[in-house]
Formats: sequence, structure tokens, C-alpha cells
Amino acid sequence: MTSELLSARDLRVEFGLPGGRTARAVAGVNLDVAPGEIVALAGESGCGKTTLARTLLGLEKATGGTVSFGEIPLRHSTRAMKAYRRKVQLILQDPSGALNPRHTIYDAVAEGLRIHGITDNETERVADALARAGLRPAENFFLSYPHELSGGQRQRAVIAGALVLDPKIIIADEPVASLDASVRGEILALLLRLREEMNLGALVITHDLGLAWSIADRIAIMYLGRIVEQGPVEQVLTDPQHPYTQALVSVLPESPLPEPIVLAGELPDATSVPGGCRYNPRCQEVASGRAQPVIDSCRGRDLPILSPDSTEHAVACHLHALRQQQVRS
Repeated sequence: MTSELLSARDLRVEFGLPGGRTARAVAGVNLDVAPGEIVALAGESGCGKTTLARTLLGLEKATGGTVSFGEIPLRHSTRAMKAYRRKVQLILQDPSGALNPRHTIYDAVAEGLRIHGITDNETERVADALARAGLRPAENFFLSYPHELSGGQRQRAVIAGALVLDPKIIIADEPVASLDASVRGEILALLLRLREEMNLGALVITHDLGLAWSIADRIAIMYLGRIVEQGPVEQVLTDPQHPYTQALVSVLPESPLPEPIVLAGELPDATSVPGGCRYNPRCQEVASGRAQPVIDSCRGRDLPILSPDSTEHAVACHLHALRQQQVRS
């Protein structure tokens, strides 16, 4: 396994709220991302994806577990974070919000170099980053302002701002959600090309399983602060095993499942996580009675945290574990 692996181990993030309540936004996550690998992190809004991403970036402090890069635990000192941010960069959902409207595109891309005190060959570095991001000829964009660019061009400028520091991993939070359908494909193709050209790894945060299918090598499905299913994207999306993943996959246009599964109720609040399997109050297997052999476990016994194995199709579900045991016996 590469020494430049970005890793989370038993990662936990809790927030204290008024009234003595505690929100468990991330409740034990193991996750790896290597250079040259694209991992999708998918789930409903509010399931903890963005908090996990912010913690991996060092923007939130973990209350338990570790984040490490190259086997070195993340430290929050100014010097350590500065070095870390050269290796792990963020791409935001809204390119308009990520670019200062008063800065030219040149200054926006050069900002990272200036923050890190990189003074040699600034113009060449900025031009190279813009060209890699697909803004060519790069010099034509130096004096442009964000409002003069299209949405896709602005997103390319944001990507260039990350690339200028020659990172090993990028964390992209819904990177194409604000773009038109025609432009989305171009940006996804760009990320795939950067993976090949730069051996660039990516953690792509998304609620869109179709996007995950088109770009990711692996996928992790997150529910209420935990990863409930993970593995190679083709295996997980063509043969989903966790009832939550099945519900998400069932509404895709080319779903392998016979009919859509309606998610019951709302995602619970992170301050009141259900006992046992956290999905059990909404689970179609519980509601239908198919989970009856393990219903006590579903409602009362927590599940182990999934390992970060990059090749294994792993599922955290009591009923799935029972079925696997029956197959083996």
C-alpha cells in the first residue's frame, strides 16, 4: 500500500449543542484514499459526508480516532497544517463562492503559492495549472474575473487553484452539483484525466450514485455517521446488499432491482441515533418482517465498524451477516 495514503481510523466527530445534547456527526469511520484512486462517498444530505470531509481536511477536529497521511497523524499546528494542505486539497461545490470576485483568475490560482511561500516560477506554475484544468491557452484567462467565465470555466479555475500546489489527493464536495448536465460530463472527464496524468487521488462527496458509477473506483455508502456498505463501485451498485444502499440504488434509471424502494420517514437527527442498527427504524427488511430472525439484534445490538479494505465488498447489516452465515453453512 502506498505511503501517501490518506487514512481515517475509527474517526469520530461530536458537537455539543444547547441543552446538553450531543450531535454525533461522524460515529466511527474507517476510510482510505490513495493517489491514483477515486473513492465516492455517498448518502443522503445530513448523513455526515461533509463533516467527514472537513475533518479529513483538518477544518474540523476529530473527537476520536485519527486522520493520517503517509502514516503521519494529522496535527493541527499551523506548520503541520500548511504542509498537509499542499498534499490534500479541497474543491468546493459552488465555484462562484470559492473565487473572490475582486481577484483575477491569475491571482486566484496563485493564492495558494503565495500562502505557502512558493515564489519561484509563479507565472509558469499558474499557467501549467490552468492548462491542466482545461483552460487553454492559459494566458488568455490570467486577467479575467470570475463573472466573465462560464460556470464550467469557473469550476476549472477552482480545480487549477488546487492543482497549482501539486497535491496527491483532492477532496471534492459535490464538484458538479451546480453545473449544467453537459458541463458535468466535462468536469468528470477532467478528474479522470488528472488521475491518469498526475496519479491524483480523489474523495468525491456526492448524493448522486450515477455520478459515483461513472467516475469512482470504490464507493462508501454513509448513513447517520457510519459507513454501512463499501467496496468496488461496480459490485456495490450492481449487487447492493445493505437495505439502505438497495433503497438508494432502486431509484436509478438502470437499477438492477425490480422496483423502487421508498425510504420511510426522515433521516434521524444526529443527536438521537437509534439503538442497534441505526437504519432499523426506516429499514424495509424490518418493516416487511424479513428481518424477524435478527430483529432483536437490529433494534438492540450495534454493528462493527467496517474495515477500510480497498478490495472487499463489505456490509454492516445483521440480516446480511445471517444470510452470509447460512450460505457458508
